[in-house]
Amino acid sequence: MKFHAYHGCLDFEKRDGNTFLVSVEMELDTQSAGKTDRLEDTLNYQEVYDVVKREMEIPSNLIEHVAHRIYDSLVVNFPEIKSLKVKLSKLNPPLGGKVDCVSIEIS
Repeated sequence: MKFHAYHGCLDFEKRDGNTFLVSVEMELDTQSAGKTDRLEDTLNYQEVYDVVKREMEIPSNLIEHVAHRIYDSLVVNFPEIKSLKVKLSKLNPPLGGKVDCVSIEIS
């Protein structure tokens, strides 16, 4: 998932924002959905996206803080998730040199 958001410690990051990528890996039981072909029998990915988007819209100083909020919100909202990994990457961070991204991964 790609977002323009306002996370960072520097004033211009809070004002101008940056591009962030969020990757979510989930393990859940899909046997019922595999048999029925019904959305009600599995986790709705639109709802997962909505949770991630909501957390990304809250400005924070640290990507660690945002990643933990995303992780915690997914766990609370989707108890059917058996295991979860969230990776949040900040593209082109202002580090004074060419750096593609910095990332935090929580599982």
